[in-house]
Amino acid sequence: MTIQQRATLDDVARLAGVSAKTVSRVFTMRDKVAPDTATRVLSAATRLRFRPNTVARSLRRGGATNAAGFIMGELSNPFYYKVASGIERTLAARGMSLVVATTDDSPAAEERVADALLAQRVGVLLLIPVAGDQSYLEGERQLGTPVIALDRPAQNLVADSVVLANREGAYRATRHLLDHGHRRIGYVCNPASVYTQAERVGGYRAAMAEAGITDTTALERLEDDRTVPPSTTVDRLLGESEPPTAIVSGNNRMTIGALRALRARRDETTALVGFDDFDTADVIGVTVVSYDPVELGRQAAELALERIADPTGFTREIVLPTWLIDRGTGERRPV
Repeated sequence: MTIQQRATLDDVARLAGVSAKTVSRVFTMRDKVAPDTATRVLSAATRLRFRPNTVARSLRRGGATNAAGFIMGELSNPFYYKVASGIERTLAARGMSLVVATTDDSPAAEERVADALLAQRVGVLLLIPVAGDQSYLEGERQLGTPVIALDRPAQNLVADSVVLANREGAYRATRHLLDHGHRRIGYVCNPASVYTQAERVGGYRAAMAEAGITDTTALERLEDDRTVPPSTTVDRLLGESEPPTAIVSGNNRMTIGALRALRARRDETTALVGFDDFDTADVIGVTVVSYDPVELGRQAAELALERIADPTGFTREIVLPTWLIDRGTGERRPV
């Protein structure tokens, strides 16, 4: 197959019978061009399938592009693409496009991915931090690129953020199991060192302490090794001499792992409450702590637009609510 060369600004000018400067003006300041001339230029552009290079034009002016960059984790996690959809819809309504990149939840990859997006001169950077330090973005922020952190606050960086009520959600999940008669309630998560899990573990421990259970060490499995399958983590906990009668799982991957471990053991008695809702959770009756990931993205995009309009405004943190949905697995009583 023969690949045709893209039409240039000069090609459009020749077909329309105008100067290249006039073509450029049609795409940048159309109100300054006579209507019949603009119509002729646009018709020529359509025939030649010409697309103006807005990125190159912005860079020539020394400014940013009309695009936002979003750094998220692994593509297979539904949470991330639902957040991305909330961002994209909000920005698209304001004429901005979204460029998405992924760290695959690797802290080592975060700075490299951020540098690649910033090299494209995005107008704003939104990211879900996975590294323990985002100070490498401070210079870019001082140069005028707004940075918005989602799900987790940025560390060592002045940045707006949108987070969830993680501690409250995990507290409510644990309290729910306590109210159903459980005392030996386990908590499982992987990774454990990120902000969200620190908050959720804190909520779990607070509820347990209120019930008089101050040492939960034997009931916790806080993994920081992504190569360990979630089902293995849960299976090891259930294999202890005094296993828990109920489990709070720290994210959707761990919840699915817990379901697999319980099924393999033919265990229909251990109660389970998962943090994060997921597709089919309602079908199979899994009790979860839920929230709106699309709203998380929308709120972050709104913050980004505010910061573009007013780079000197006070830094803001928005906390979105969580709620518990009881569907069956969290309502099992201890045997």
